[in-house]
Amino acid sequence: MKRLNAYILLFASLLFTACQENYEHKTVVCIPVYGQSLAMGEEAERMTDFDSLAAYADGRIVTENLDHRFGYFDNDPKKYWFKKVVGYQKRAYELSVYKMAEVLADHFGEDTLICIFPGGQGATAIANLSKGTLPYQRFIENIQSAYETAQERGWDFIVPAICWMQGESDIVDYPSTIYHDMLTQIWKDMNDDILQITHQKDSIPFICYQANSLGRAVDFKPEAYECRETEVPQTFVNLLQNNPRFWASGPTYPYSCVNEKIHIDAKCQQSMGMLAAQTALGIMKGSERFRGLIPVKTSFEDNNVTIELNVPTPPLTLDTTQVRKVNLYGFSVINQKNQDIAQNIILEGNTIKIHCSESPLNCRVRYAVNGDYMKSGNQHGPRGNLRDAKGNWCYQFDMPLE
Repeated sequence: MKRLNAYILLFASLLFTACQENYEHKTVVCIPVYGQSLAMGEEAERMTDFDSLAAYADGRIVTENLDHRFGYFDNDPKKYWFKKVVGYQKRAYELSVYKMAEVLADHFGEDTLICIFPGGQGATAIANLSKGTLPYQRFIENIQSAYETAQERGWDFIVPAICWMQGESDIVDYPSTIYHDMLTQIWKDMNDDILQITHQKDSIPFICYQANSLGRAVDFKPEAYECRETEVPQTFVNLLQNNPRFWASGPTYPYSCVNEKIHIDAKCQQSMGMLAAQTALGIMKGSERFRGLIPVKTSFEDNNVTIELNVPTPPLTLDTTQVRKVNLYGFSVINQKNQDIAQNIILEGNTIKIHCSESPLNCRVRYAVNGDYMKSGNQHGPRGNLRDAKGNWCYQFDMPLE
C-alpha cells in the first residue's frame, strides 16, 4: 500500500509538472495557519486523502515547498526532512487549511496556486510563539522558502492573510502576559517580517477563530464576577470590533470536540476551513472587513440590558439543534456578589434584550460563559445558541456594564 501511494504521489507530481508547462501558473496565493494544537489539527482524525488533495484542481494546492507532500510537520528541520523521506504520517491530522484550500482553488483559475501549511506548536502559550521562538522562526522560514521557489519559477507570490488559531493554553494555564498586547505584537512582527520577504504593498490581516477552553481551566466559575479565563476570548471580540488588521472566521464552541476536551474533530476542522476561505475571499476581493457576529454596543435602562450586534446575515436565530440548549441560550448578567441576575431574553432585530431581577449597573454581561467542568464542545462545554441566517455563530464575550 505504501508503494502504491508513492506511485500515486509520483503521478500527481508529474501531473503538476505538466500543468506548469501547459498553463504557466503565474501567481501563488499563500495562506498558512499559525497557532497551537488546533492549528496542527491534533486529535482530528484525518478525513482528507492526501493523494486526492494533490490531484485536486489539477494539482493547484501545494505545500510550503510548492509540492504535494502534505502532512509532514516539525519545527526541527532535520526531523522534518526525515519524516518526508520515510513517509511518516502518523501525526498527520485534519487541518482546517485543507478544506480552505479546496474552496479557494474552486474560485480561482488555472493560473493560481493555493499554498498552505501549518506553523506553531501544540500546548504552547502565545509568549512561546512570538518572534524569537523556534516555531515563529520556522514559520517565517517556510514562507521564505515558498517565496524563493516561486521566484525561481518566475511566478508571483503573495500572502493575503494568515489564519490564527491559538489561545487555549493562555486560558487554562493562567500566564501573567496580557493576551491583547501579545497578539497585536505578533501581528506586527509577522507582518513586518513577511512584507520584507514578499515586498507586497498590502498588510497581512489575521483571520481569527476564537479559542474556547474555559471549562478546562481548573479555577473556572461561570458566575464569578472576576473571571480571568474570559480575557482571551474577549480579546478576539475587542480586536474584531476595533482593529482593521483582524478579520473573523468564527468561534469553536458550535462544534464537537474529541472526547469533549479541547480539540475539535475533523469534520469541524473542515467547517472552520470553509469559514476561513470565505473570509480570505473577502480580503482578496477588497470587501468590507468581515467582523463576524459580535456585540458592538451594550446599554441598560432600569432592569433591562440591550446588546446591539453586528449581524452579517440577518435574521438572528436561536439554534438548539447544532448546539445543545443552555440556560437563557448562553446569556448571563453577573453582579459583584457573583450572582446571575438575568431572567429572560428577547430577540428584536439585531439586538438582544435581557430582563434582570435587579439593576444591572456595574454588572458584567456575558455570552457562552458557562458549561460543565472540564468539558468543551457543543454538547456540554461553554456555549450559546445564537447565530445568524448563514450560520455565523456569535462570538463568546464578557463585557462590563458601567
